[in-house]
Amino acid sequence: MPDAKATSVHPSLVEALQGAGARLLSHVPGAAVLRLLGERPHVVDGMTLDPHVQLVRMVRLRRRIPPLSAAHVDARRATYRRETASVTGTPTPVASVRDVAIEGGDGTLRARLYAAPGGAGERPPLLVYLHGGGFALGDLETHDEPCRLLARHAGMHVLSVAYRLAPEHPFPAPVDDACAALRWALRHASSLGADPRLVGVGGDSAGANLATVAAQVLAGEGRSPAGQLLVYPTTDAEAATPSRATFGAGYFLDTADIDAFRDMYLGSDVAVRRDPRVSPVRCPDLQLAPPALVVTAGFDALRDEGDEYAGALRRAGVRVGQLRNESLVHGFLHMTSVSPGARNAAIAIASAWRALLAGAPSAA
Repeated sequence: MPDAKATSVHPSLVEALQGAGARLLSHVPGAAVLRLLGERPHVVDGMTLDPHVQLVRMVRLRRRIPPLSAAHVDARRATYRRETASVTGTPTPVASVRDVAIEGGDGTLRARLYAAPGGAGERPPLLVYLHGGGFALGDLETHDEPCRLLARHAGMHVLSVAYRLAPEHPFPAPVDDACAALRWALRHASSLGADPRLVGVGGDSAGANLATVAAQVLAGEGRSPAGQLLVYPTTDAEAATPSRATFGAGYFLDTADIDAFRDMYLGSDVAVRRDPRVSPVRCPDLQLAPPALVVTAGFDALRDEGDEYAGALRRAGVRVGQLRNESLVHGFLHMTSVSPGARNAAIAIASAWRALLAGAPSAA
């Protein structure tokens, strides 16, 4: 296939102006940004919110943007595309980007391959990336910049997968696609120019859930990936954690959204929420899981699930690295153009992932 060209997404004039303003202020020290806005540092439970993220949050609250759960799924998808586009700056350069067709759980899936910068003859690692969006939103375009950042700063190829979405394709269709994509990548890593011994799987939010489930399934088949990269993962469909109570409104991912996404994905069958392919923390064979890097954000309703899952993996004997970003929020991978703190966190993820693959001790 030819080199990929991103689908044109046009934020509204207000969104575009606010995004441009946030990108401009990203060059201003955080303390000065707060003084300029007349805002005090936002502190919860001893954690201080990143000032540049606080700016974005303030704008959202003042615009009274309704939760995603308040709109039809098509409108939610359009809003998500516009919001991510509005805060994205100049794309991070990589060696090449091209669209590819891969095998899914029930037919062909679109995917996008980001090639790492490197010398001729090098075979870097390959990361199969599954985007976030509550199993219902997101696509190759919404996560273009996060994939570019990871490819460039981890020195690896990234294969971003457009798996089927709920509610049109509820559970287990996204799981089937995630597993099929990982199997395909393991078979075709060499032809993609990557090291077949260093094929990992990862994602953010709902995509991180699919990534760890795919890792569990393939480990059970004797085809375990080299590692799993889990950025603010959701790991328990019945979770009732302190972080959900504290950060369940006004922090970019509301509990109303979490519940709405869950219902679109799983339907009305409450029992399925305990299926390990839905709630991977309940997997009885966690000891088979590959090494994991678990990344959390302090001001995130899903924070405690990530911490609890990392602990469960450790207790099962799995090698686990953790990166806790106490000053950031859910979705910070989309804020790297407006927050130096978010950008530094993304680069740290890339570095820690390479260390995990190399077998080096990771930060805990």
